[in-house]
Amino acid sequence: MKLDVNALRYLSKDDFRVLTAVEMGMRNHEIVPAELVDRIAGLKHGGTYKVLKNLLKHKLVHHDSSKYDGFRLTYLGYDFLAIKALVNRGVVAAVGRQIGVGKESDIFEVAAEDGTIMVMKLHRLGRVSFRAVKSKRDYLKHRSSYNWLYLSRLAALKEYAFMKALGEHGFPVPDAVDCNRHCVVMSLVQGYPLVQVKQLQNPDEVLETIVGLVVRLAEHGLIHCDFNEFNIMIDDNEQVTMIDFPQMVSVSHRNAKMYFDRDVGCIFKFFSKRFNLSYQEAEDRYDETEADVEEIERPSFSSIAKTTGFLDKELSASGFTRKDQDDIEKFIEGGTQQKDTTSSDDEELEDQEQTHREATDDSVAENIDFLHLEDQKLEDAAAASCNVSIQKEDEILQSGEKENNDEADDGDAELMKRLNKQRRRAIAASQGTRKALSRNFYKDKGGKSAHNSKIQRQSCNW
Repeated sequence: MKLDVNALRYLSKDDFRVLTAVEMGMRNHEIVPAELVDRIAGLKHGGTYKVLKNLLKHKLVHHDSSKYDGFRLTYLGYDFLAIKALVNRGVVAAVGRQIGVGKESDIFEVAAEDGTIMVMKLHRLGRVSFRAVKSKRDYLKHRSSYNWLYLSRLAALKEYAFMKALGEHGFPVPDAVDCNRHCVVMSLVQGYPLVQVKQLQNPDEVLETIVGLVVRLAEHGLIHCDFNEFNIMIDDNEQVTMIDFPQMVSVSHRNAKMYFDRDVGCIFKFFSKRFNLSYQEAEDRYDETEADVEEIERPSFSSIAKTTGFLDKELSASGFTRKDQDDIEKFIEGGTQQKDTTSSDDEELEDQEQTHREATDDSVAENIDFLHLEDQKLEDAAAASCNVSIQKEDEILQSGEKENNDEADDGDAELMKRLNKQRRRAIAASQGTRKALSRNFYKDKGGKSAHNSKIQRQSCNW
């Protein structure tokens, strides 16, 4: 969709409030219900529906009623939210012409308040030309659900982080200015894409510089993965600048060698076709007297040592694992010149850890046995007290039975039932068990049914 910022000046505060409400609702909804948009926006007197009608007219939101009535943001609406945020920060004051179109982004010229010309890159993942994002990039990581706007935001954040770090380490990249949502603002590179250049004064020096950048990136722990003539800018003084960084991976990636060889191969293939330069493999040995002067040595991935820096760790590049981080920490603490001593130290540490684990296991076992003994003592004491209480109650009941037998020689059966019932209650109370109450225990107390049941019991006794 073509970016037309003319409608931006006519949008009110309520329009951006409703746009933000739709964006917040899309965190948990593919299509945001209109009622939810109204609750999040919080406009008075039902003004949300009127604003949604205006946003639909400018194609900032899309209405979908296939499953239920709802709305979702379009890329144009997402562009307006990002540009509005950058304008409020004072980064961007005007948007100019479009200067580039890629398979996953659009490039525009923007101007700051002081008139400085910059570049604004809008990531647009999900186009027909590039939809295999989930299989080719690891933006999602462990996430299972996604939408294209969220993926574009992740790509922009990743590119901004790589551009900022590479610029701080002295790589020829554009200056990262700011980032918001799927939008990245950077400085304008005064040059041309290498693919548009037909003639160079020193093509061999330019090739050597570009190959040196690939090797230097690998020494810092990164691989560009899309290093070709389309992502290299060159000016009139033949100064090279790298662009486009969302797909960079670590040298620890499982396909790092393939990506490195592909980047180097693309560069040598272009220079051999365009400028008739030949190269040789780094592993081949030859006689320098018979070698062609124009041949340039092609680097190999196995001959590069990551000793300059650890940018893949700092930026959490794709393919960098926790094991690699542990190895880096060991390398920083011990150094590469103490391999033999570190191995012996590791063995000693393992022995110490083993003895410590055994000691802790013994202490834990002793504590467990002690707890079992304490529990056994408590159970024995409880059982003894219970037996004593039962014996006392039996003695009391037996004495009561003897007295009752002496007083009631006529063998009153009802009195014996009462005594046995009391005895059972006393035993149950001493053992901690009580009979469950019936469902109708609290029912009809003092009512008509209770009075009838009392009369029936009296008649049975008579």
